[in-house]
Amino acid sequence: MNYQIDRTLHTPAYIQLYHLLVRDITSGLYPYGARLPSKRTVAEEAGISVITAEHAYALLIDEGYAETKERSGCYVIYRGTDYPAEPGVAPPSIPQTKQTPHARGEFPYTVLARTVRKVLTVYADSLEVRSPNAGCAELRAEICRYLARSRGIAVNSSQVIIGSGAEYLYGLIAQLIGRDRVIAVENPCYDKILKVYASMGIICDPLTLTAEGISSKALGRTRASALHVTPFNSYPSGITADISKKREYVCWAEERGGLLIEDNYDSELTVSRKPEETLFSLAGGKRVIYLNTFSRTIAPSMRIGYMILPEELEEEYENKLGFYSCSVPVLEQYLLTELLRNGDFERHINRIRRKKRQEMKQGGASQ
Repeated sequence: MNYQIDRTLHTPAYIQLYHLLVRDITSGLYPYGARLPSKRTVAEEAGISVITAEHAYALLIDEGYAETKERSGCYVIYRGTDYPAEPGVAPPSIPQTKQTPHARGEFPYTVLARTVRKVLTVYADSLEVRSPNAGCAELRAEICRYLARSRGIAVNSSQVIIGSGAEYLYGLIAQLIGRDRVIAVENPCYDKILKVYASMGIICDPLTLTAEGISSKALGRTRASALHVTPFNSYPSGITADISKKREYVCWAEERGGLLIEDNYDSELTVSRKPEETLFSLAGGKRVIYLNTFSRTIAPSMRIGYMILPEELEEEYENKLGFYSCSVPVLEQYLLTELLRNGDFERHINRIRRKKRQEMKQGGASQ
C-alpha cells in the first residue's frame, strides 16, 4: 500500500488519494468484493486526517467503485472489464411521450441581462461579422478551459464544433460517420436520437438497459460499429451507468474499432462533489465524440450545444462537413463566452448543486 500525497501539487489531498485508490482497484490489487483498508489506516499511511480520507472514500462510493456495509467497512463493487457480470434486471418499461427532457435552468435573469449589455459594448464590432463555421474562436477556447476545469478533459479548440442544440449535432454526426453504419442506442432512449438518425437513413439497434447501463449480453450481440449512450442520466429511464459499465463501453469500442457517441446531457447537475468520469477521459480522447448543451443548465431557449471530436476525426470532419455555417447567432455565442469566462456559469451550477444536496438532506431527514 503506497498512498503518499504530493504536497507540492495544487490538487487537493483527498482527490490525490481518490486517484491512488482507483489505481489500485482498477489494477486488481483490490478485486471485486475485496474489503478496502480502513480510512484510519489509509490516513496514517498518507499522512492526512481521517476526515480527508473519508472525503476520498465518499468519492469512490459516488463513482461506483465501492460501497459501505454497516459495521463492516468499505468493499469494492467495481467488476472490471473481464469479470463476469451478474444478470442485470431490466428497468420497468417506460412509455415514450412528447415530453422533452429539458426544464427551465433557473439561471438568474439579472446576470443574463448584465452580460448581454457587456457583450453589446465589448463585442460591438464583432457582432456584425459572420461566425466561423465551427463557431467563434473565443467560445471554443472558453469551452476548452471549462472542460479542463470541470471534467478533466484536455482538448484543443480545433476539436470543438458549436451547433444549435443536440438534435442539430446528431445530424452532423450521422453525416460524418455515414449511412453504412449501424448505431446501437439505449432502449429506451430520448426519441429525437432515433428520429434524427432514421431521417438520415441510418439503422439503429436498440439495446436493453439494465440498472447499471446497457446489458452486457446485448452489447456483445449487436453488429453495430457505433454506440450512442447517455451515461450520466439516460432519458426517460433516469439510469446512470456505473464506472464498470463505462469502462465496458470503452473496451467495446477499442475491441471493435468502433465509435462511442457520449451524450452527456444533465451531467453538470450531479450532486457529487467530484465531476462524473466521462467516456472521453476514460478513453484518452480516442474513439469518442463528446456532446453536451446549455439548454438544461441555462434555459431551453438557449439553443447552444457543442461536440468534441477525437483528434483522429478532425480532418475527416473538415473535409466532409467543414463547409456548414455555424447555426448559432454570434450574439448568443459571445454571451456564453462571457458567462464561462467570468465564472457566472459555474457559480450558477454550484448553486443548483448545493440546492439539490440540501433537498436530498431534507428528504432523508424527513424519512
